[in-house]
Amino acid sequence: MRFGLIYHHQLPRPWAEDSEERMFNESLEQIELADKLGFDYAWATEHHFLEEYSHSSAPEVFLAAAAARTKNIRLAHGIVSLPSGVNHPARVAERLATLDLISGGRVDFGSGAGSSQLELGAFDVARDTKKEEWEESLEVVTRLLSETPFTGHEGKFVSVPPRNLLPKPKQKAHPPLWMACSARTTIETAARHGIGALSFSFVSPEEAKEWVDTYYNIIESDECVPIGKTVNPNFSVVLPFMCHQDEDTALDRGLDGAHFFSYSLMHYYITGQHKPGTTDVWQAFQDNREAVGLVRNPPPVDDNVELAPEVKGMLAQITSLRRGIGTPEQITDLIRRYEEAGVDQIIFSVQIGKNEHEHIKESLELFAATVLPEFAERRDEVDAAKRDRLEVAVKEALTRVKTNTTDVSDYVISPELAL
Repeated sequence: MRFGLIYHHQLPRPWAEDSEERMFNESLEQIELADKLGFDYAWATEHHFLEEYSHSSAPEVFLAAAAARTKNIRLAHGIVSLPSGVNHPARVAERLATLDLISGGRVDFGSGAGSSQLELGAFDVARDTKKEEWEESLEVVTRLLSETPFTGHEGKFVSVPPRNLLPKPKQKAHPPLWMACSARTTIETAARHGIGALSFSFVSPEEAKEWVDTYYNIIESDECVPIGKTVNPNFSVVLPFMCHQDEDTALDRGLDGAHFFSYSLMHYYITGQHKPGTTDVWQAFQDNREAVGLVRNPPPVDDNVELAPEVKGMLAQITSLRRGIGTPEQITDLIRRYEEAGVDQIIFSVQIGKNEHEHIKESLELFAATVLPEFAERRDEVDAAKRDRLEVAVKEALTRVKTNTTDVSDYVISPELAL
């Protein structure tokens, strides 16, 4: 079991002049502490124009700053938006390789297609083709990182002529690949491509087991055809997080942040009507939270009332928001259940809503002192068993990697003199 922290860089209104500067510096301080405490991953999202929900529009810059302040923790993109209108694959590859070098080979590369209309519309990305764009760009990125020279790509959405990408990453053939997953179908896609599954749905251990079993069944089958040059068989789940010896204190410190995360997510992806630069999402959360059940003690559901599927889903999501918030004993029990389900990494959302910086640091320190040691102690044994189980499947999957036989030995670029 690995443990990570994910940073959306949430910043609810009202804002002061230095709010964003303070937010980034506090996040870096938290990652520096997490590195010293033995956490394994620091993840950074990429979002654009999602006021209050995520001010993480340049994760490559943030992770580079984290690299300079840490020694061991892995620095992970969760995720880079890969439609070429948002990020050209050559620029993605250049940034990844540079970050991998300056961090000493500590980069993981999660990617996705994006989904909110505020983002897709701003970059002129078509919703009905975004997944195709993601897949094409990911293949180009991995080839750019691993081929010398890159032999070129003529595609449906992006074309790149033969070039030799510089620099090349420290990790060969490229950093480990992950994919943003929010449903069973995307988890299946991740497994078919031989990449790690970043499950951003707040699933229970019991639900996670179904998804994990599906994921690893495909990894171990001939359906797994790696999109890159390596296989990264890993399954992660994301949870809101706050740890304190007293459960009520943990809820006081962490539940509002989890509730705002859920509300702002629904605002941008499902229910909201947003006016850029004007809409106050935090105030709307305060005004409407009770109506949508985002309160400390939501009213019980009448078993005699027939609920629509989307309402049931929302109620289940609200219940799940408490899952990673509690005492060390409660969180330890929860992690044991995820471990038994086959989950490889738990990623904690700590910097959400108006969670306080000092409370986050105290929570990380308590977790590291009371929860983490049990799982670190048996990590080598669990890792060895997993490697043995997957060894043959991974070798067979790698034989299915597409071999590039394009010959560009006669390709020459002539200078064009412009006067």
